Amino acid sequence: MNLSPYFQSIIDQDTSAVVICSLTHEIIYMNPAAISRYSKSGGASLIGKSLLSCHNQSSCIKIEKVLTWFQESMSHNITYTFHNEKENKDVYMVALRDSSGVLIGYYEKHEYRNPEKNKLYHFYE
Repeated sequence: MNLSPYFQSIIDQDTSAVVICSLTHEIIYMNPAAISRYSKSGGASLIGKSLLSCHNQSSCIKIEKVLTWFQESMSHNITYTFHNEKENKDVYMVALRDSSGVLIGYYEKHEYRNPEKNKLYHFYE
């Protein structure tokens, strides 16, 4: 069974921005939420470009340090990187590994802390 369409659908339905990068920091995928969120920076045209070109020098150094840490051990897979007070969210960098555990890339994960405002099962109304 090819699960790729299922995994892509999971990412595409996420309301948080998901930007997937290769080990060389090339942006290889952006979900619709990321394309919208980063529209002022180029949106979908960022795919194929370096993530590092979107960050300041201090952030680039931190990204490189996290990537080195991911490579040190297969147990190094996620690290907390930032709290965005304005949006009340925590941000993490997450390692992406192939089925044998080899590091193949990374992505940034956003976890919003605001309570959901929709009614439960709001589609029934």
